[in-house]
Amino acid sequence: MGTQHMNYCMECGTKLTIKPLKSEGEVPFCERCETFVFPVFSTACSMIVMNPEQTKILLIKQYGRDDYILVAGYVNKGEDAEDAALREIREELGVEAAGIRFNRTHYFGPSNTLMINFRVLLPSEEIHPNEEIDDWRWFSLAEAREKVRPNSLARDFLEGMLDGAYHFHDNKYGLSRKKQVT
Repeated sequence: MGTQHMNYCMECGTKLTIKPLKSEGEVPFCERCETFVFPVFSTACSMIVMNPEQTKILLIKQYGRDDYILVAGYVNKGEDAEDAALREIREELGVEAAGIRFNRTHYFGPSNTLMINFRVLLPSEEIHPNEEIDDWRWFSLAEAREKVRPNSLARDFLEGMLDGAYHFHDNKYGLSRKKQVT
């Protein structure tokens, strides 16, 4: 997969040129701002939401779709990823998390998004979902594996957490990469 570069400076709108940068190779450069311009992408977080005993996983349905997915949302400018994850839990599920732990990251090319995944523990199985959630259900670990959307990043993160090894399937690009937990 090749690297895509921006054509114009996001600050001043000047057409970018390509200049060599030590240890970086050829990098877009704005002559007017006198600065190198690095890739821009969205950042989002997804959460594997678990009950206090860590025996069940909460999956949701959104936006009229039939598949169960993980709770997820975009990181706002100036917001730390952990704070974004906790905010999304609060906004979408109507509860405060009891704990959060970083799980894994993966760049998702189709939406130009770096996805940051967390495992989030809730204080109980009681939630108060907002209007963004069409349906939700607590599943056993085995059931969650079966019910989460097939061939999705949500499935990749969930199975990776359960198995201890990550297998990301970027079908659009024909890539399949394994990442072992270290």
